[in-house]
Amino acid sequence: MDSVEPGDARRRRRTATRVKEAMRELNNQLALLNHHVGVRLSLRDVDLDCLDLIARHGPISPGALARRAGLHPATMTGILDRLQRGGWIVRERDPDAADRRSVTVRALRERSAEVYGLYAGMNASMDDICAGYDESQLELIADFLHRAGEAGRRAADELAEG
Repeated sequence: MDSVEPGDARRRRRTATRVKEAMRELNNQLALLNHHVGVRLSLRDVDLDCLDLIARHGPISPGALARRAGLHPATMTGILDRLQRGGWIVRERDPDAADRRSVTVRALRERSAEVYGLYAGMNASMDDICAGYDESQLELIADFLHRAGEAGRRAADELAEG
């Protein structure tokens, strides 16, 4: 049986700690970027987050959106009202729903250029960073980030459940 040298275990723990610290810094910087984008667009942080979810997963029902965002349905109603007043989304009847009152929410494509333009600098920087990695390294990074996102989702769900 192979044994791990104490120095190897320490180096691995230090490296794992550096990864976690880098993730925390990334989270802080992305939150700051998102905040500045929201300010430019006159959107609250939570409104911008919900707009992103709608753009990625829509058309989506308000209830499903509230679950994805981890928000109370009443809170979601206020957010959707603000986004609709701002011309970011539309509510439409859900033609597939048994309940004729059911609606889905859809982001307006004509407004998406405003959002994308504010993220252009970050997207260009990410393209430059990714250019420095080969395909297998990018696959590894994508897998790591996906798994880290899932871990965050599970942790949030656990806290929300009490």
